[in-house]
This record gives sequence, C-alpha cells and structure tokens, in this order.
Amino acid sequence: MYQNSITIIIPAYNEEHGIAGVLSHLTNVMNASGITYEIIVVDDGSKDKTAENAARHNGITVLRHRINKGYGASIKTGIRHATYDLICITDADGTYPNDRIPHLLSVMREKHADMVVGARTGKEAKIPFIRKPAKWAIAQLARFVTGDKIPDLNSGLRIFKKDAALRFFGILPDGFSFTTTITMGMMTNGFIVEYVPIEYAHRIGRSKIKPVRDTLNFVQLVFRIGLYFAPLKIFLPISGFVVLCAVGWGFFSLFVLGELSDVSTIVIAMTGLQIAVMGMLGELINRRIPNVYREEDT
Repeated sequence: MYQNSITIIIPAYNEEHGIAGVLSHLTNVMNASGITYEIIVVDDGSKDKTAENAARHNGITVLRHRINKGYGASIKTGIRHATYDLICITDADGTYPNDRIPHLLSVMREKHADMVVGARTGKEAKIPFIRKPAKWAIAQLARFVTGDKIPDLNSGLRIFKKDAALRFFGILPDGFSFTTTITMGMMTNGFIVEYVPIEYAHRIGRSKIKPVRDTLNFVQLVFRIGLYFAPLKIFLPISGFVVLCAVGWGFFSLFVLGELSDVSTIVIAMTGLQIAVMGMLGELINRRIPNVYREEDT
C-alpha cells in the first residue's frame, strides 16, 4: 500500500548558488501536487553558505555533517531521519526535473514498484559527451550481471521504499556509487524497479565528478556487486576463457611446437575448472545462507 506522503532528500556539498532555486521550485511543485511531503537537506560539510541558504526556506529540515562524508553518506543520513516510508532523492545543482516527482510517485503506485528511477534518456538530456562512452560500457556490464536492461544505472532522481533501502544499508557506499549499488542490489534480489525517461539540465556550479577515477570505481563496484549477488555470472565466463586457453595452448603445442605440452595444458584446464567450482560454491552459499537483503519480512 502506497501512502500519499514522501520524504525528499537533497544531499548538498558547496551548492550555495543552486540550492535556493532548487528548493523554491521543489516546494512550489510539491505544494501544487497535494502530496504530503517533507524536504531534508543534508549539508555534507560545505565550506560555503549552502546550509544557511537552505535554512532560509520555511519548513525545510537542514542536517549538517561536520566534515565531508560523501554523497551516499548524506543520503543515508537523510533516510535515518525520514518521517515517511517513501524516499525521493534529487540533487541540489538544478540538473534534475523535480516537477516530475509527482509523476514518478504515480508510476510507483500504478506499477506496484519498489523503486522508480528517472532515467536520463530524454531528447534534451544534457549529459556531457565525455561521460557517455563510460556510462554505456558500465551499463552493459551491469546488464550482464543483472540480466535485465538498465536505462540509467546511477540517476540521482528516484523514489524508493525506505524499508527496501534499509535492507541494503550494510553494503551501500558513502560515495557517488550509492545509486549504482542500490539499483543493482534491488534488481538482483527480485525487487520491482521501473524507469521513467526524464530530461537532464546543465548543472549550476562546478561538478564534483572526477571522470577517470569515478569510472574506474564504478567498474570495480559492478564487479563487486556481481560477486556478491550473482557469482556464477562472474566466475563462469572467466572459467570458460581459461579452459579455452588450455585447449588453444594444447593445439598450439601439438601442431606448432610438435609436441603436446600435456602438463601445462592440464594445469591451465584445472585452473579453469577450479574457478568454475569457486563460482558454484559462491552461488550455493549465496542461495542457502539467509540473506538479510532478501528477507520478505521487515
């Protein structure tokens, strides 16, 4: 059952130029929607007037980290203080179309979803070109792990159930990969995740994203989540590749070198089989041991 009430969490770090406009627009949208709501701004150790500018708006709850803890840590702080069972996250830089929040909520009700993501796939989505190849490659890797298409892996505009998020708190990171982790965690654990196309505007102020470092971190994260939730999908392809290398080396040594290198071929093949066994054991442990993230009761 979906209540007509929602907590909106806005993580903010040095966003003094954008936060006021975002809050003004957001409160106007939510007041007109008739939805019961609260807005929590989590100032993540900003060194400017982000918190002061947010606090000027009546009815806004402002929480402050004394030091910069990260995007994910800010969202988790907001979730811990949330009044309502549905959580919406959005950014403080003006990039996301917050007027779509009521629509996302209606989709969540209609589809009985556990999470609805605003996918930045609209015609006017202004994603920097330099980030598109990396986003595509990571999305393909995530699709392989989850077995499902993911239009936008790490969109910062989404609505999800609070209790569903709490089940993943132990693995949700404090950095920008929070959204990637909760997306893959839910999709590999049977939760219903829906995607709604949205636009994406140029941000106000300077981006906190570091393209090379964050891309490498995202790739590492996708593999780590894959090992946690779907180990066979990671181990079996590696095992198959190693076994093929063993076969290839055997043929090469026999027909090119003139003598079968039986020992090295067997060692390589056995290594591939051991990798497969490790994957099977991981899958067995993953399915047999009670997993707090799959429990049906809260």
